[in-house]
Amino acid sequence: MALLLPVCLACQRSSASPAKPLDAPVAQNEQPAVSNRTYVKPPVAELKQKLTPTQFQVTQNDATEPPFRNDFWDNHAPGIYVDVVTGEPLFSSTDKFESGTGWPSFTRPIEDGHVVSKADGSLGMSRTEVRSSVGQSHLGHVFDDGPAPTGLRFCINSASLRFIPADRLAAEGYGAYSARFASGGAAPVPENAR
Repeated sequence: MALLLPVCLACQRSSASPAKPLDAPVAQNEQPAVSNRTYVKPPVAELKQKLTPTQFQVTQNDATEPPFRNDFWDNHAPGIYVDVVTGEPLFSSTDKFESGTGWPSFTRPIEDGHVVSKADGSLGMSRTEVRSSVGQSHLGHVFDDGPAPTGLRFCINSASLRFIPADRLAAEGYGAYSARFASGGAAPVPENAR
């Protein structure tokens, strides 16, 4: 079982002030997807059976997984990341960047409304926690030290995510997002991460 940390250590390098609220204007993805799919949070007893112990601790008890020892910190494949609890789409590989923190980092959510923020005053720091909208799964935190175009860094636990490769989107019911990957290339790497 992986060691769970009580706080994202990379978060301490950020300023103590909270990041921009998620309802503040943020550059939108150029191709919003529309889906008729409904996402539902299963009962806790079902989650305990469905999720690994680490996934359960992170999503349901606000734990933090170890940096550099998680599934997606260095994943560069094209695709989307969904809530491991509900399947709700959260992030796209086209918005992923290398932050050097050891956790997957994104400049923005895949669409408005799928990721919500909450003030987090734990551990004597003022931070902005992010959660999935439907399942209220703990995802991580958002900071205002990310690259363009948003200036945001969504520092996310891999344990809260399930990755859907671009070539599996339609088969898994996420075909509305396929157009983002029509060129077939990998996610772009921002200039400051090269």
